[in-house]
Amino acid sequence: MLKNQSILVTGGTGSFGHYFAEYILEHHEPHKIVIYSRDEYKQFHMREKLKKHAPQLRFFIGDVRDKDRLRRAFDGIDYVIHAAAMKQVPACEYNPNEAIQTNIHGAMNVVECALDMGVKRVIALSTDKAVSPVNLYGGTKLVSDKLFIAANAYAGNKDVRFAIVRYGNVAGSRGSVIPYFRQLIAQNQDELPITDGRMTRFWISLEEGVELVLKALMESKGGETFISKIPSFKITDLLEAMCPNCKMREIGIREGEKLHEVMVTTEDSRHTYEYDKHYIVYPHVEWWSPTKVIPGGQGVEAGFEYNSGTNKEWLSVEDLTELLKTVKTELD
Repeated sequence: MLKNQSILVTGGTGSFGHYFAEYILEHHEPHKIVIYSRDEYKQFHMREKLKKHAPQLRFFIGDVRDKDRLRRAFDGIDYVIHAAAMKQVPACEYNPNEAIQTNIHGAMNVVECALDMGVKRVIALSTDKAVSPVNLYGGTKLVSDKLFIAANAYAGNKDVRFAIVRYGNVAGSRGSVIPYFRQLIAQNQDELPITDGRMTRFWISLEEGVELVLKALMESKGGETFISKIPSFKITDLLEAMCPNCKMREIGIREGEKLHEVMVTTEDSRHTYEYDKHYIVYPHVEWWSPTKVIPGGQGVEAGFEYNSGTNKEWLSVEDLTELLKTVKTELD
């Protein structure tokens, strides 16, 4: 599907963009991958890391807030992966207008450029924080998700589809707990902070995140939210796996933080189908038809909730210890 195709990744110098570009270049023979981001320093390092693929890589300095620059980058593009966002919860709380400009207005710019420039597919990365949001980051991503889903109603006869991929923090990604704990351990800290001992999270690797995006690219008919079926872990078990002899210091849950990650709410269960390795939440809007349900799935029970605290599959300390050997961070 991606052979000889042109792909653009907004926010492409982040953890996802790095892995996605490397994976696609190694396995799918694209015509080109355009990395669109506003950080020239990160682009320089990414260019150096992937320099053997130089003929297929393009680097655009630009911001998703700038529609004119975005439109220029979209010229000749077949597929778009929208990963650009302000993601740090405290930064969004303190700079709400900036979060709105990037996460909402930027999303609208991506939608409009895709509709205008002949793009075939757009996959937008979402987050568990967009589900029943309790912070501004989650609120802006909820609006962003709605914009991409609604964009399908404006496509008309154009061969363009918009879909969502939702997951939580990727294991080892920039700003997540694993690199933070590794940094403290490297400083010989023997007591590590946790916000709440009851906290649970889903475990997803960068490879699994990329595979879900590719599935959405290949199967989407427009308007779906794709969610991987993945295991949960306790934050206390992660700490024990990373530093068996360390003490734990509970510091209290932070503003805008949840005890558990929720990917599918009970309200969404009426429109959710379970597949072998993922769930899909279908849109509940006038323009969408049940004939667009992708074959191979089955509707979940009424009241179903996909929650890291009540998940059926769990990682033990031993499982986490083995998985951590495969997780690379910027400190490694």
